Amino acid sequence: MILSEKYLKKAEFEGLSDFTGNLEIEVPDNFNFGYDVVDEYARLEPEKLALVWTNDQGEHRDFSFADMKKYTDQTAAYFQSMGIGRGDKVMLILKRRFEFWFSIIALHKLGAVCIPATHLLKKKDLVYRNNAADIKAIIAVGESDVLEQVDLAMEESPTIEQRISVGPETPAGWADFSSGIAQAPEFVRPEAVSTNSAISLLYFTSGTTGNPKMVAHDFTYPLGHITTASYWHKVEENGLHLTVADTGWGKAVWGKLYGQWLAGAAVFVYDHEKFNPADMLQVISQYKINTFCAPPTVYRFMIREDFSKYDLSSLKYCTVAGEPLNAEVYNRFLKLTGIRLMEGFGQTETVLAIATFPWMEPKPGSMGVPNPIYDVQLLHPEERLCEDGEIGEIVIRTNDRIPVGLFKEYYRDQERTKAVWHDGLYHTGDLAWRDEDGYFWFVGRTDDVIKSSGYRIGPFEVESALMEHAAVVECAVTAAPDDVRGQVVKASIVLAPEFQPGSEALIKEIQNHVKQTTAPYKYPRIVEFVTELPKTISGKIRRVEIRGEAK
Repeated sequence: MILSEKYLKKAEFEGLSDFTGNLEIEVPDNFNFGYDVVDEYARLEPEKLALVWTNDQGEHRDFSFADMKKYTDQTAAYFQSMGIGRGDKVMLILKRRFEFWFSIIALHKLGAVCIPATHLLKKKDLVYRNNAADIKAIIAVGESDVLEQVDLAMEESPTIEQRISVGPETPAGWADFSSGIAQAPEFVRPEAVSTNSAISLLYFTSGTTGNPKMVAHDFTYPLGHITTASYWHKVEENGLHLTVADTGWGKAVWGKLYGQWLAGAAVFVYDHEKFNPADMLQVISQYKINTFCAPPTVYRFMIREDFSKYDLSSLKYCTVAGEPLNAEVYNRFLKLTGIRLMEGFGQTETVLAIATFPWMEPKPGSMGVPNPIYDVQLLHPEERLCEDGEIGEIVIRTNDRIPVGLFKEYYRDQERTKAVWHDGLYHTGDLAWRDEDGYFWFVGRTDDVIKSSGYRIGPFEVESALMEHAAVVECAVTAAPDDVRGQVVKASIVLAPEFQPGSEALIKEIQNHVKQTTAPYKYPRIVEFVTELPKTISGKIRRVEIRGEAK
């Protein structure tokens, strides 16, 4: 059974024009993913596989939807006994532990607000989040480095009432999750759970400047991911899907929960501490993964492995997002597997916004075309719509309707909300151009575009060219002031170990490589070699710090 079809006027399409012209998601009153999807599958197909979990220690567990109903009900009852209810804010720091799925669904069932968070947060980060959102409880992995940071933040976090550990450690002051759900009373569904417009999810999204924004999504948000799973990931009914993402980031609910279950597929979770491309290929082979999604970096490392060692015959469809895809990676993966990598684009504030859909021939480096649930436009700096080939800001038109999957607001920050969402447009802050076939090509953030001698140069296209050079492990492209040109392109490069910094010959070689790979005027006139690049906690490069503008 595929429950997503219940929410679509039409589920099967004859081609791209049929899809873009006729896709429509119907939103029912008072939708709740916990009851309307998880419990509904448990009622109709209790033995249907929901979650396959394994870790790098060799442990393994399978969960049917009957299991998920059982455990999420127990978890919800336990949370109720701890005083957690409708509207309460609960932070989950659970890495890839299966308790994340128990907890997020339980919070949905209670009408509470789930705040996924990364285990990399330190005391200062936690204090800010706890107070900004008035967090009531934290459920965390029982590892000393995580628990210690939470404990250090307690004195300055007066709203925290409960700390719950999923193990293996449960120190003083922490409640034990496993015994708690085992001893919980029978779950009784609250009479008033939620409304569609109530906040269900809060993500703290780190920008390159200032404190993280609180992106609030309502209870209808999961329905927006029908397109993510069914028409981008192209998951199969009763198939097994793997998205590489930690549960602390928004990509996890894109690829490890909502759309996949709505589309009738099972979610595969590989709980590992450190990414190893050989291990990832072994997992795909051993567990017969059908569909796979990962950032370009994951593919870049995997294609260096010997694919003949693995049986990848189960793998049918692969997607990629997070940064523009290098053509070399695309072509190598295609040669090794026969599978075309299909790119996509979105933000924490949205679901999938632009993608290469199944009826399309991919163009490596292009995001694809707009998701039909959104009215996506390119807005020129002169406040007009862009022609083909012109760079403009990606905006989503909302004056006719607010589409499903678009965020509700920046929580407790109406000024910031109005700054990006006004006059019937949500401004993404991302720049792109559209080619004659309607494909969108990412350029960069509005603040990061380099204006040199009348040209507008996006850092990502230069970075993509740089990454093709054997000496470059990682790079960031920024603007540097120039008396003649206004700005010039500067490249900060982390070198591969076998290359030595300080070589003028290597700088010239890299510059010439960029000239030959992309338009010559885009080459970096300044090249610096660094040992590492400044990044936010979510891994975004802080170009503002490289430019010397960080406060």
